[in-house]
Amino acid sequence: MTSPPSPTPPESVIRPRIRPRRLRRTAPLRRLVAETRLSAADLVLPLFVKEGVSAPVPVGSMPGVLQHTRDSLRKAAREAVEAGVGGLMLFAVPATKDPIGRAATDPDGILNVAVADLVAEVGDATIVMADLCLDEFTDHGHCGVLTDDGHVDNDATLDHYARMAVALAEAGAHMVGPSGMMDGQVAAIRAALDAAGHTDVSILAYAAKYASAFYGPFREAVDSSLTGDRKTYQMDPANTAEALREIRLDVAEGADIVMVKPAMAYLDVVRRAAETVEVPVAAYQVSGEYAMIEAAAANGWIERDRAVTETLTCIRRAGASIVLTYWATEVARRLP
Repeated sequence: MTSPPSPTPPESVIRPRIRPRRLRRTAPLRRLVAETRLSAADLVLPLFVKEGVSAPVPVGSMPGVLQHTRDSLRKAAREAVEAGVGGLMLFAVPATKDPIGRAATDPDGILNVAVADLVAEVGDATIVMADLCLDEFTDHGHCGVLTDDGHVDNDATLDHYARMAVALAEAGAHMVGPSGMMDGQVAAIRAALDAAGHTDVSILAYAAKYASAFYGPFREAVDSSLTGDRKTYQMDPANTAEALREIRLDVAEGADIVMVKPAMAYLDVVRRAAETVEVPVAAYQVSGEYAMIEAAAANGWIERDRAVTETLTCIRRAGASIVLTYWATEVARRLP
């Protein structure tokens, strides 16, 4: 039995002459016309090193992320560099904390010795960056020193940041990342570095860092002692114009790169930053963003690898030329 002939379309149907779908037909075509490309060199891997541990410690809320020993840190750094990752951002967990974070400026403190380890291991092949903040080192968990009534003292904190910047530079850091959102932090750090002869050490400023709910797993990763919140110095998630003001101020004070943090919920800020300044714009895909995707994938709700690549591509598409992500090494290995 033969099938009836297909009905002839009515004369009123106009077949499209312009067909955008032609360029989506095959994978090579889609690759050829892709407007945004993700490269291993765009990615920076955040790493955690913990003082006094004999084996790496898994971070429970961040599957696959470790608090490293100095030895395992060197190994992870080598693997990242071999995969082509563009840089490493180091965070440290000291064995002891105090009200002013003395371990942050101690040349023999865990952050400074770990920076020296990385520079010795891979320093000629990548950019060794270090987080410049006191929150990992203070027993109260805030990003600065406190007044007697418990408030963060902006200007007193700048003195500590200046000393920390010089200590990191003397350990060999190529770039420092001030993340405390203190007013004037970039100017204070630039002046201290220049006065100490470290004019070539660059500054990646956390210029628009929001008081976000997405930092929870990170606090586990650095054994945070935070009491209260950071809303008096980190930015209100409702604000964009304020972010642009902060970004312009940091550039005027000498920032070489500015960063928006978090990334995924703030892509509009990333876009506006890229349109506002001429220095490179970075974005940090933070711990909560990482944990959400890993948890959803573990439950079979999303395709993990596709979701990871999609989010990173979208951050690049928004205007970030550099993306900090805990998936940096993994993604770099599978990029063409």
